[in-house]
Amino acid sequence: MGTKLALISVAVMLYTCQAGSSLHPLILIPGNGGNQLEARLTAGYRPSSLYCNRWNPVVKNKEGWFRLWFDPSVLLAPFTKCFAERMTLYYDPELDDYRNAPGVETRVLHFGSTQSLLYLDPHLKHITAYMAPLVESLEQIGYVNGKTLFGAPYDFRYGLAAEGHPSHVGSKFLQDLKELIEKASSSNGGKPVILLSHSLGGLFVLQLLSRNPPSWRQKFIKHFVALSAPWGGTMQEMLTFASGNSLGVPLVEPLQVREEQRSSESNLWLMPNPKLFGRQKPLVITPNATYSAHDIAQFLNDIGFPEGVNPYKSRILPLTERYTAPGVPITCIIGSGVRTPETLFYGKNGFDEQPEVVYGDGDGTVNMVSLLALESLWSDKINQPVKVIRIPGVSHTSILRNGAALDEIIELISGVNSNVQYSAV
Repeated sequence: MGTKLALISVAVMLYTCQAGSSLHPLILIPGNGGNQLEARLTAGYRPSSLYCNRWNPVVKNKEGWFRLWFDPSVLLAPFTKCFAERMTLYYDPELDDYRNAPGVETRVLHFGSTQSLLYLDPHLKHITAYMAPLVESLEQIGYVNGKTLFGAPYDFRYGLAAEGHPSHVGSKFLQDLKELIEKASSSNGGKPVILLSHSLGGLFVLQLLSRNPPSWRQKFIKHFVALSAPWGGTMQEMLTFASGNSLGVPLVEPLQVREEQRSSESNLWLMPNPKLFGRQKPLVITPNATYSAHDIAQFLNDIGFPEGVNPYKSRILPLTERYTAPGVPITCIIGSGVRTPETLFYGKNGFDEQPEVVYGDGDGTVNMVSLLALESLWSDKINQPVKVIRIPGVSHTSILRNGAALDEIIELISGVNSNVQYSAV
């Protein structure tokens, strides 16, 4: 860490020595793919190939659970397909909800702890570190896992739905997170909680806050810190749905994971928001059509994913039309000045090829209009403080390990704990 962080660490430790446990409890909420998932195959599992029938990663215990995300064997082409079919969700029109693939059970490990947020594969710490650098920085200013520091991992494939539509997995996560907040506060002398999210986690937190009464928020929430939150979705999701997205993982062919990525409820939730991206901005251009954020339903149909149209229109779109200000202090820490996909151009070969990309401003994953959405939407809300801290050149995920970014995060958390207000820079 830099000199700035070292000084903050010393100051906070001195303060805690004098005043006892002065830290507000803090809960980390990861982003899409930001925690480990385990799976177990049952008699109902029907593999699509001999490879998938024989492939079974190292079993963790006698009950047959193994790490589904992340396992390095998915980098090998024959097994990428097996991984994808086990990760795939299915929308059930009769239930109006999403479910796992037949014969695949999944579970989230270590809810309440930071353990499954540190590394996606604990055996490959160097290349799969996620929140480990951030947790180490928080520990330097006195936070202790399980006492003042907690984690809220979840099944990130699932999202939430608009009022009147069931979303069993996502709604249960919100209830579990609410109970964790109350427990963390109670075990720390009734102090309200700091929520620190990354990426998709910020959308879940905002929904949690808006779905609970002001009295609850005032009692239990001290501050909400959102890192790289895609408030209005991201243009990159249209690439994911159209052509698949390897997410920079070497050896993975985008088309091999396209169907699995299309099945993800949370990916559908992250489509560009029409209210923010507008009607005039072309996002995808083909020889036969041009699509804006207002044309997502038609886009889904045209790329060969018509089964996504109904859940998008009925469950997702109404969910994204309202942004309820929760009335708690919110600080958005974002990267900027990183080339971010803004418009996709497809040729005559269609969506089975990777497009030509025109880039704009953002954090490399999320467009600037989405990162700044709360600031623009709530600029006239007197009782809703929103502060944005921009860090030039820091990408969507490097914000969790970049020295300058960690300094900003720790300075903010230290300030919240001492009731010092820091200005955005």
